[in-house]
Parts: sequence; C-alpha cells; structure tokens
Amino acid sequence: MLICGIDDAGRGPVIGPLVIAGILVNESDLQKLVQLGVKDSKLLSPRRREELAEQILGIVKRHSIVKVQPWEVDAVVEGGRRLNRLNRLEARVMARIISELKPDIVYVDASDVLPERFKQHILEEIPFEVKIVSEHKADKNYPVVSAASIIAKVERDREIESLKRKYGDFGSGYPTDPKTINFLRNWIKTHDSYPDFVRKSWKTAKEIFRSRNERDQRILSDYWRQQKSKE
Repeated sequence: MLICGIDDAGRGPVIGPLVIAGILVNESDLQKLVQLGVKDSKLLSPRRREELAEQILGIVKRHSIVKVQPWEVDAVVEGGRRLNRLNRLEARVMARIISELKPDIVYVDASDVLPERFKQHILEEIPFEVKIVSEHKADKNYPVVSAASIIAKVERDREIESLKRKYGDFGSGYPTDPKTINFLRNWIKTHDSYPDFVRKSWKTAKEIFRSRNERDQRILSDYWRQQKSKE
C-alpha cells in the first residue's frame, strides 16, 4: 500500500511563499521514518531539519513540493474571508499533490477548524477515489505527516534565506516579529509599494501601508495650511 503525508509551512507569515509538501512511501517503509526520529518540524532545529530532510528523501518513493507565491495567495484571499479562502487554496494544492503522487491513503494536517470539511474540499478536486485522513495535529500524530512537514519547512527556510541574501534581514517574516514590521515600514518609506515577496492582503501589510498614506496626507495638508496662512 502506498501512503502519502502532506503538510504546509508558512501559512501565517506576511513575507515569503506558502510551501506545501507531500511524500509517498511504501507502507513497509513507514517504520524507517519512525526510526529516523521524525517529528513536527517546529520542534526541530534548522540543522536537524536539514539532516532529516535528506534522509527522508532517501526513503520515500516520490515527493512533491508546491510553492504558492505571495501574489498567488493575495489573488485568492483578497476581497473575502481570508481564512476560508486560504483553506480552500490549501485544499486545492493538496489535491494537486495527491493527484500527482496517486497514493492509496493520505494523511493531511487539517487547516480548517473542521477537519472533515477540509477533507471534503480536497476530495472535490481529485478525479479518482482515495482515502483521506484529515486531522488536527497530524504532523505530531503521524510520522508520514511529520516527514512531510520537515520537507515543507526546509524548503520554505531555503526560500527565506534566499530572499534575505538579496534584500536584507527581515527576521522571521511573521507579523509578530518586530524586525519584520520594521523592514516593511522602511521598505514602504523608500519604495512606496511592497515587493512581490510580501503578502499585500495580510492585515499587517495593509495597516502599515495605510499608516504611510495617512502620514503623507497629514504632511501635505499641513503644507497647504501653511501656504494659505502666508497669503
């Protein structure tokens, strides 16, 4: 039997791609993943993730990685309920991976608050019958999903490091990171618009951009008031 595990990395950041990875492994090789000591990628150091990713790819039969770029995320979630639209986007990408790998059974880490609904959204996009187990914390409970989470996280980390080498250190890319916020503010001050590696539809990005526009409007209004007072 062919088993597939799928997980994402980078769902919440305002900077960088959303990466979704799937691995396909023979049922007889599942124990090899357990022996590697795979676990939720967030519980591992970057160095350990890199080591495990290489070993995982040596065990699996096939794998698939999809990088959803920020402008693709924006195109889907802008103008609607962000979480719902993002969930549907992830479901479609996971369905694409499943269609490519063609497993007998799939384990996915459910993005939706309702795992069964998330499962149905995936099934709607698949042209063949397949069993899907959709659960919260699947990356902790199923080694095959843990392995997929490691592959996804390593790939996103590589993307982030590539961006930092080109544009400078912007921290983790998450809205809660002060370094990320400062980077976005300074970028807007200098360029007046965001680069294509920023998710413009995120609330954080919108607020920073709006604050910049409001500040410029105040400066312009003050200038004209001063000019009028001189007349």
